[in-house]
Amino acid sequence: MALNKVTPVHTHPDSDETLYILAGEILMNMDGTEHHVAAGGVTIAPRGVPHAFKVLQEGTRVLCLHTPGGAQAFYFGASEPLSGDLGTGVVDFERIRESGRLNGGIEILGPPPFPAA
Repeated sequence: MALNKVTPVHTHPDSDETLYILAGEILMNMDGTEHHVAAGGVTIAPRGVPHAFKVLQEGTRVLCLHTPGGAQAFYFGASEPLSGDLGTGVVDFERIRESGRLNGGIEILGPPPFPAA
C-alpha cells in the first residue's frame, strides 16, 4: 500500500475485521484511540466498532479477514484493478460509500480521522 493511504471512519455491521500486518506499519484508529501496528502485528475491529487506518510506511502489506466472511461484493465494488501507472493514489470515498450501500459489508461514518499528510 502507498504511504499515507487512509480509510474513512467506518464499521462492519455484520462481521469482525482482523488486520494482520505482513510488512510495514499502520496507524489504527479504533473508536477514537490510536494504535501503531507493525509487521507481525494484528488488530481486530469487532463488528459495529468505528475504525480507520493510515499507512505509515511505503510498501505496507495487510491481510484483511472478515469473520464471518461475506463482504466480497463490497470490496469488488469499492476497488479497481491496479494499472501499470499505479493510478493517482486518491481514494474515491464516494465509490466506497456507494459500494457499501449497494452491497452491504460496511457503513461509512465519516472522513479519515488523521491529519492530512
